[in-house]
Amino acid sequence: METNRLLDLFCELARIESPSRREAAMAARCARELRDLGFQVRFDASAAQTGSDTGNLIAHLPGTAPRSLVLSAHMDTVQPCAGIEPAVVDGVVRSVGDTILSADDKAGVAAILEGVRRVVEAGSERPDVTVLLTTCEEVHLLGSGALAEGELPEGAPCYVLDAAGAPGTVITGAPCHWSFEARFLGKAAHAGVAPEEGVSAIAMAAAAVEAMPLGRIDEATTANVGAIGGGRATNVVPDACMLSGECRSLFPERADAQKAAMTAALEDAAARFGGAVEVDWEKSYDAVLYDEEDEVVRDVAAAARAAGLAVRLQHDGGGSDANVLCARGVRAVALGVGMAAFHSTDEHIAVADLEGSARLVEALITQAARS
Repeated sequence: METNRLLDLFCELARIESPSRREAAMAARCARELRDLGFQVRFDASAAQTGSDTGNLIAHLPGTAPRSLVLSAHMDTVQPCAGIEPAVVDGVVRSVGDTILSADDKAGVAAILEGVRRVVEAGSERPDVTVLLTTCEEVHLLGSGALAEGELPEGAPCYVLDAAGAPGTVITGAPCHWSFEARFLGKAAHAGVAPEEGVSAIAMAAAAVEAMPLGRIDEATTANVGAIGGGRATNVVPDACMLSGECRSLFPERADAQKAAMTAALEDAAARFGGAVEVDWEKSYDAVLYDEEDEVVRDVAAAARAAGLAVRLQHDGGGSDANVLCARGVRAVALGVGMAAFHSTDEHIAVADLEGSARLVEALITQAARS
């Protein structure tokens, strides 16, 4: 019965269209669910910074035992998310159309709501519970980045249900993320009449990409060039070209080295062709790296075992709200919820993993009350 309730809730949430910056309908549905459970619900002022049609949802349920914890997920999704219709086939939920499923991260949201409901309905002892549902996670973690200081209880562990891997997966490491935009400046000329008078910005960009170390640099570092654009017509030597890319690493010093190598490739290419380049780097978020014996990791592992889940400690190549929150001194850790092929129209999740995530939430709350 509870599994059916959880599945029904997940499918209902999946049908709510909530791309980044348009999370209001999703937020309203979650607020209704939380208020029904006795939470005090409010929205912060982050919309002014993120451009969303709602703020981050922050809900609080007073405890009946000491301690406190935070449960977090994000409400936004990538595109295409209009008209999502989930269907269950052989125990796996998929979208029947050409859309994502939005298990990233509505599986996390549904697991939090159902796990808390089970604790409340059972009348079990519980700590103070804060639920944080963020906006704009899919656009460089903007929602959590706009969260004001002091919004979360000091010293409380924060469990972010937003990672690949089966329930019981604990992300002990996630990289910092840097992105760049480079603008190459050349000289326009007629490509047929006087090409030697021109300086091709596109040729500069191509040479820079060719010279850059890209892909998997080492076991903890990656780099990519993801977009290029420039030129006006086939008969004009292009005088401008834009290039954008990124690098990530678990270790800040390796990210710095990769940034330096990519910048050198950009500048060397511009100089070689007799042009110029303007390079702007921006940090999206810091790295997270936990020791396996850290208290927050051990607590999740114990709760996972109590919920009948296999414990897996692993590093991830992507970031989550845990990266931003950790940088602010919150003991935040990302947890797997079983989402697979996310950010694609092949996205899916097993019903058993939805259930496992809800059991984990229930176990985390119950364990905190007994500590």
